[in-house]
This record gives sequence, C-alpha cells and structure tokens, in this order.
Amino acid sequence: MVTRSQRGILKPNPKYALISSRTSATIPREPSNFRSALAHPCWKAVMDEELEALHRNQTWELVPCTPAMHVIGSKWVLKTKLKHDGSLDRLKALLVAKRYHQVDGLDYTETYSPFIKPGTIRMVLSIALVNKWSIRQLDVKNAFLHGFVSEDIYIEQPPGTVDPQYPSHVCKLKKALYGLKQASCAWFDRFSIFLLKYGFFYSLADLSLFFFHSNSDTLILLLYADDILLTGSFVPLVTHLIQLLSSEFAMKDLGPIHHFLGIEITHTSEGLHLYQ
Repeated sequence: MVTRSQRGILKPNPKYALISSRTSATIPREPSNFRSALAHPCWKAVMDEELEALHRNQTWELVPCTPAMHVIGSKWVLKTKLKHDGSLDRLKALLVAKRYHQVDGLDYTETYSPFIKPGTIRMVLSIALVNKWSIRQLDVKNAFLHGFVSEDIYIEQPPGTVDPQYPSHVCKLKKALYGLKQASCAWFDRFSIFLLKYGFFYSLADLSLFFFHSNSDTLILLLYADDILLTGSFVPLVTHLIQLLSSEFAMKDLGPIHHFLGIEITHTSEGLHLYQ
C-alpha cells in the first residue's frame, strides 16, 4: 500500500488550516527545552509564576547534598493550552519530578488515589436536576502541591533557575510535586481530611463522592484530581463551603457546570445536554 503522504500529496483539513492561519501569529510555539523557554518573554513569565507559587507554598527547602541522598531529577513541562476554536487559552509551565528515578520503599510507598466512576457523575447530575439544585464547578490551582509527603524526598533544583548562592544544594520536599508517584495520593488525603473535619462523609461505593448533612440541608461534592463538582439544597451553605475551601486552598470558582472530564455540558430548558 502506498499512502498519499509517501507520494508527497498533502491535503490539510480546511478547518484546521483556517485555525492555524488565524492563530499561528499569536500563539508561541512550545519550546524544545528550558533554555529556549527562558529566552522567550512569555514562557519565562509563566515559569517565574510557577516558581513563585512553589516558593509561596513552601514546597521545599534547600539543603546540602550528601552522598547518602537519593536525588531525583526534575524537568520543566511546557504546554500551550488552546480553546475549542483553536485560539490561545493560556501557557502552562510545570516543574515535574522525574518519577522514574524513584525507588519503592525509599522515597515512595502508597500511591493509590481513588478514581471517579462515570456512573457517579451521572448520579450526582441527576440528583441535582431532580431537586432543581444549582451545580457549581471549582478548580484547585496547583492542586498536587497541597499534599504533604511523609518520606524524605530530594530533587534537583529547577533547571535554569539554580540558586546562585547554593548551586550545589538540592531541594528537600516538604510538600508533593507534580510527577511524584504519590502526588495524587497525597493531595487526595489532604483534601479528604479537610472535608471530614468539616463534617462530610464519603461514599463507600465511590470514595471520590462526599456528602454533608445539616438539619434538612445537604451538600454533595465530587472530586477528580483538581476538578470539583459541588451541589446542594441550600445556596448560602454552598457559598459558605466555597469560601471555606478558598481559605485553605487556592480555588477558582468556575461558576455553573459547563465542562467536566472532557464532557461538554450545556443548560437547556429541559435540563442538561451532555456531549463529547
């Protein structure tokens, strides 16, 4: 079989060609390495923003490196986030630990984190619609950075941004970092403990589902990584919980539900229309 590309016949999709011609001038290319990113003002800005968030969160402390330490590598992951029409949404820079350097029993043990069931999402949406409750969507900024680590984990300083005063030091993690095998587990533990102290209890059928009851009022919260669905019978109680979460974590209120786990959700006169 001989394909068209092997014969040099290229016929791009007109839809994507239009998007490309309209946005290519305004969307920075993804850098091939951190040196290229540091040379570009836009990418350097998002890298500086990520570092500022890490320092503000007190993710690590610099310590002298010793031969006995097992030091994990680190790298920058730089991605261009686009909207559904191909226009630029935002640039994203993440400092990621090289998880393949981790050793079982040395710098990680438990890694399991509950995974949401599709049926649970449908159930929560159905309960909210039947009771005519509003459904709010929340996003946790730098969610995995909120989790605490119990092991002694050392990583290299961020490439390209090594502290000039301590160039040979390494970062001892006090909180989780993206890429760690236990990052999602640590974040789920931190968030669930906070909810349980507030008075929530979780479903035995799906640990990502949390309930709260106060007199005749009910709250239902669904957690998937850094995405949250929240609904309830009493709007002031929902608002109070959002304020409480925002005081503990860096939260972003996205308003009424519109997009969740790759599913587009639109509000109609008859309820919700889900499509993918």
